[in-house]
Formats: sequence, structure tokens, C-alpha cells
Amino acid sequence: MFGFLKKKAKKDRVVVLGIDGVPCSLLHRFIAEGLMPNLAKLAAKGTLADMTASIPEVSSTSWTTFMTGVNPGRHGIYGFMELQKGTYQWRFPNSSDIKSSTLWDIAGRHNKKSIVLNVPSTYPARPLNGILTAGFVALDLKKATYPDSAYQYLEGIGYRMDVDTKKAQESLSALADDIDKTFVIRKNAILHFLDNHEWDLFIGVITETDRLHHYLWAALEDAKHPQHNFFIDFYRKLDAFIGEAYERTGDDVPFIILSDHGSTAIKQEIYLNSWLREKGYLKFIKDSPKSLEDIDGESTVFALDPSRLYIHMKGKYPRGGVGPQDYERLRLRLKEDLLSMTVEGEKVIKAVFFKEDLYSGVLSDEAPDVVALSNEGYDLKGTVNKTQITGRSFLTGGHTRGDAVFYINRKVPATDINIIDVGPTIISLLNIREDSFDGKCLV
Repeated sequence: MFGFLKKKAKKDRVVVLGIDGVPCSLLHRFIAEGLMPNLAKLAAKGTLADMTASIPEVSSTSWTTFMTGVNPGRHGIYGFMELQKGTYQWRFPNSSDIKSSTLWDIAGRHNKKSIVLNVPSTYPARPLNGILTAGFVALDLKKATYPDSAYQYLEGIGYRMDVDTKKAQESLSALADDIDKTFVIRKNAILHFLDNHEWDLFIGVITETDRLHHYLWAALEDAKHPQHNFFIDFYRKLDAFIGEAYERTGDDVPFIILSDHGSTAIKQEIYLNSWLREKGYLKFIKDSPKSLEDIDGESTVFALDPSRLYIHMKGKYPRGGVGPQDYERLRLRLKEDLLSMTVEGEKVIKAVFFKEDLYSGVLSDEAPDVVALSNEGYDLKGTVNKTQITGRSFLTGGHTRGDAVFYINRKVPATDINIIDVGPTIISLLNIREDSFDGKCLV
């Protein structure tokens, strides 16, 4: 089979391996410690560099930026959750909300086949020239997969769309077991499609790394933690998988590894809506609000996960009362207040951006008016039902915008790489001319 693959190898093919939430600094550490010998060999022959993720540094936004090569002002995905237009009701954007062409859309228009496995925000599956099974948030395997023959295979192997993170409430041991089982099935599915189907563009994403980091980051540094060895061994298994995938493709085929953001230990969760209430920006008509449907008309600002702040504009929201004459003054005051937020003497917010600093395009009116970027270790949350400003949960690891991973088995300049650049790079390597990207080609 490997011989078959290498015979088929040609210039205009690309393999992409996604490792969700993996920080580049952790890979360098594990390479130095001898835990990842396969990746060490790849790093020696190519380029392993840290990359900047999207902002907000959340998977739905970052992976969509990767898969389109444009900013959220053009692709339309700002987070996992939005408000339905003209209401305060939650909705979860899905693949139909992505308003720009994906890499596999572009490849398909040039008669190239794509296999796309487990990329977040691709549910439900849309028809393409190839195979797709969607990643988080995917609710139904049949709706997540195109074509039906791929669904039949995945159903037959007991494919798992995600880790059952509710196991964390049972025990961390149960969660670790579920992470391991899900990873094995995911790895086998990726290798099956890599081996047995035609493709020009192959994308497979491992999301078990992200779940490992969110729930078991505390196990990384504490050698006495019951899951410490599991954490280390998981990276050994990930390295073995990287080696298996690379052996099947070889040096001639461009091989890219990337993550959608980095990860770090959580010092504190910060509940932005509670902070907004304390500062007088936000009021609710109930003492214990369940959602933004309980917002009071006197409110001037509210927050959505993870760090998006919206001005409660008159005419845009049913009870909004902020007029255009007050918009800029309110944003400036909000920025000043955010930058002065401290927890136990430490500054929480590293930078504050206005929408026009980050986004451009026909969908930029839907963007958050203000976006906060936290200092490392502070996990910004948009929940409305907390009474306190800070707290902790089952999560021990959070996201970072910097320290994401970019690897390619080529020597390229390793400076100022953003996730928006990866898509244009892939399309160029497929020998397709496409001028619609916001990102730059890295090769």
C-alpha cells in the first residue's frame, strides 16, 4: 500500500494534519526531552514555528480562518455561539454560515479531490469533490458525513465524533480512558482514508489534544498527578501517529501540521458579564438571569464567549438604547476599564481591539464591537449566570492566541506566521491560482 501511495505521489498534493490546541512550545519541549522522535526528524528537515491564531482565539473562528484564508469579516464566524438577529436567543453557527469558499471548495472547482476529516465548524457536511466528516460541534454522524459510503465505513468502525467530556464529572481516569479510545478510532479512520482513497488535498484533525489540555493540563507539570503519565504517553502516541502518516506520504508531498491556538494553565476564569454588571454596563430584569433574554433595556454592553463585547445599540437589539452619538465614547470608556481590570494585583487584559482593528469585509457589521485579549492564564467567559467575577471549573487549561503550531516539511521563513496564511499556502502548493485570500503564501 505504501508503494501504491508513493507511486501516486506528485507535486500537486498536500497533506494537512491538525492537532487542536497544541502549543508549539510544548512540542519543542517534548522534542528536547526525546519524547517525540518522529517530530524531531521532521523538524530537522523542515520548519517548526510558532504561529498566531485568530482573535478571538477560539476553535470555530480559527479553524474557519484556516479553511477559508480570509478574516471573520468575510467568512462570518466569530465564535461558537451568536444571537439570532433581532433577538436575544442563542444560536450555534454551522457550516451554512460560512460565507467564503473553503479550501476544498476551491480545490473542487479545479477538479481536485479532497478528504476532510474532523475539522471543527464543518457540520452539517456539504457535498464536495471527495469525502468529509465534520468535527466539533457535530451532532449526528450521518448528517456530518458525505458521501454515504464514508458514513457506512465510519458507522461500521464505531467512529466517535468527539470525546465524552462529561466523563470528567465521573472521574479524570474515566475521561483519560475516553480520550485514548477516541484518539485510537480517529487515528485509524484518518490512516484508512489516507491509504484507501484518492485525494489531492488531505486534511485530518486530532481534537483529542484539545480535550486533554482543557481537562488535564494540571497533570502536565505535576509528576504526582494520577494522569501525569497518561498525558506524557499520549504525546508519545501522537508522535507515533505523525510518523505513520508521514511514512505513507513521504518527503515529496508537502506535509503541514498546525494547531488552531496554543494552550496554557488557567489561573482564573473571568466572567465578563459579571464584571460588566459590577461596572454598571449590564443589568438584568431578574436577579438570577438564565440567558441574555433577561437583559434590561438600560444595559449598554454585554459579552459573548469567549471575549466578545457588544454595544447594546438602539435599533440593532430589541431593547437596545445606545444611540450612535454615544457609541465611540462608550467603546473608549470600556477599553479603559478593561485594561485596568486586575485580579490579585495582576493585570487581566493584555490588549483591547475595536472591530475595525481586526475585521474587514461585508460581514464586519456582525462583528463584536470590542474584543479583549487576556494575559496568559486568564480564561475569559461569556456566561450570564455567575454572581462572581472570577472562579474555577473542571477546566485546568485554556487557550492562547500565540504559541500555535505551524510545521511544513520545507524550509520557509519562520517569522510572523498567522493561521490566515496557511490556506493560501495550501492552495499555492496545489498549483492553483487564487487571489481572493487575506492571508499570504508562506512558500
